[in-house]
Amino acid sequence: MSKLDDLIRELCPEGVEYKKLSDVATVERGKRVVKEQLSSNSGFPVFQNSLKVMGYHTDYNFPEETSFVIGAGAAGEVGYCKENFWAADDCFPVVGGDSVINRYIFHFLLWAQPVLFSKVRKASIPRLSRSVVENLLIPVPPLEVQCEIVRILDNFTELTAELTAELTARKKQYEFYRNKLLTHDISHHVGTIKTTIGACCDVLSGFPFNSSQFSDDGIRLLRGMNVKRGYLDFSEENNKYWNSSSGIEKYFLEAGDIIIAMDGSLVGKSFGVVRDEDLPLLLVQRVARIRSRKVNMRYLYHCLAKDLFDYTDKKKTAGAVPHISLKDIQSFPLILPPEKEQERLAYVLDNFDAICL
Repeated sequence: MSKLDDLIRELCPEGVEYKKLSDVATVERGKRVVKEQLSSNSGFPVFQNSLKVMGYHTDYNFPEETSFVIGAGAAGEVGYCKENFWAADDCFPVVGGDSVINRYIFHFLLWAQPVLFSKVRKASIPRLSRSVVENLLIPVPPLEVQCEIVRILDNFTELTAELTAELTARKKQYEFYRNKLLTHDISHHVGTIKTTIGACCDVLSGFPFNSSQFSDDGIRLLRGMNVKRGYLDFSEENNKYWNSSSGIEKYFLEAGDIIIAMDGSLVGKSFGVVRDEDLPLLLVQRVARIRSRKVNMRYLYHCLAKDLFDYTDKKKTAGAVPHISLKDIQSFPLILPPEKEQERLAYVLDNFDAICL
C-alpha cells in the first residue's frame, strides 16, 4: 500500500469533504497596469491575458508560489508563479488559507480546467467570470494528504517534462536524418530524376457533394475536417454519410491513398493515409487524393512530411480561409530514385517514424 493510501486510511476514514473554493481560498483580481509602466527585462513578471509574461514591473502584488487563472483572452488557462509577480486586471490569483496549500490548489485547478473552459463566454475577447472560479468544488483532505498528493503530481509533472524533452529531441533527430536521406543521399543515386507529383501520380479532388443531402448512414465521406496532422480522424461527431454510389465510383478511396486538405487554417499540415479499416470512403470536394502505381506511396508520404508545409505556405491563397489549388499540388516537386531505393528509404523512414515519434 502506498503512503497516500496509508494517509487516506488513517486521516480520512469518513471520506473527504468538498467545499467551494472561495470558502477555503481567496480568489483575487489583479490590478491594471499600462505598457508605460513595464520593462522588457527587469523587475517582477506581469501576467495579464495569457500565461506568457507581458513584461516586468518594479513592484509585485502577489507572492511567490501562487496559482492564478486567466480571466480574459486565454480565458481558463491556469498558471503558477514560483516568484513574486504582478497580476493585472484580467488575472485571478488564488491564495490558499489555513486549510489548503497553494500548490494543491494549482493541481486542483489544472484538474478542473475543462470546467473552466466550458464556462468561458465566447466573444471577440473570450471571458471567464471570477464567480466560476470561486464556485468550483474542491476536495479538502488534511494537509498531510494534500502534501503527499502534491509530491506525487509534481513528480509526474517533472517526468512528463523530461519525456517531452526526450521526444522533442528524437523528433529533431528523425527530421535531420529524414532530410538527409531525402536530399543529399538520393541526389547522387544513379537513376534519380527530378519530377512532380502530377507527372507520376493520379491527383483528384473530391466530388461536390450537397451537404443538405448528407445522411445518417450509407457510405462514409472523407471531408477536410477528417484530415489532421499526419492522420485521418473519424471521430463519431465528424462523420457524415452518402446514401448512393451511382455515378461517383471514381471518388471511392483505396487503402494507401494519400489525402491532403485543400483549405482551412491547417492546409499544408493536414494530410494523411487511408487505411484498410477506414474503407469504404468517398472523397469530398476541397480534399485532394494522390494515388500512384509508379511511386512507392510510403516514400511519397515521407517526401510530403518533409516539404509539404513549407511548399503550401508559399502557394496558399491569403484570406480568412487559406486554400491551395489542385494544380499547385500536382506541381509539388519530387526527387524520385529507382523503385528499389524508394522501398529502402520508405522502410528506413517508417522505422525511424515508429521509434522517434
